[in-house]
Amino acid sequence: MRIFSAIAGSAVFFVAAPGVVAGLLPWLLTDRYGLPQSAVPGFVPAGWILVVGASAVLLHSFARFALEGLGTPAPVAPTEKLVVGGIYRHVRNPMYVAVLSIILGQVLIFSSWAVLVYGLIAAAAMISFVKAYEEPTLARRYGAEYETYRRAVPGWLPRITPWRGQ
Repeated sequence: MRIFSAIAGSAVFFVAAPGVVAGLLPWLLTDRYGLPQSAVPGFVPAGWILVVGASAVLLHSFARFALEGLGTPAPVAPTEKLVVGGIYRHVRNPMYVAVLSIILGQVLIFSSWAVLVYGLIAAAAMISFVKAYEEPTLARRYGAEYETYRRAVPGWLPRITPWRGQ
């Protein structure tokens, strides 16, 4: 896939997947969106730190797929190369971790039980998808390269030091 196609495809998928999961659906679950309502001191700023920081990780992850992997995060247009650079040296699933962190940030900002329950359901769905589809697909597609990476880099809780490769 050419870089332009990878960037365009990733941008479309960015709006369609995390844009809906971490943006539209939480917005629909709270009528206070845009007006922080947390009564707990420190929750609103902590929530915003999570949302902004996780958004940066999410954008970085999408850029890695397009520029390093020459593909998209969408299963219909996968990468040509296994993406292991940047944030992927610390955690295998930074997009999912970022989306869940954005949702958690919104839970703090809006003190919304509905968004918290939604986030727990989203986490269960993401973990199930990774275990049932993504990991087996990556193992078939990239073989030993993926298995080496999978053994060295945790899936959900980032390692402190970056993985340096084989």
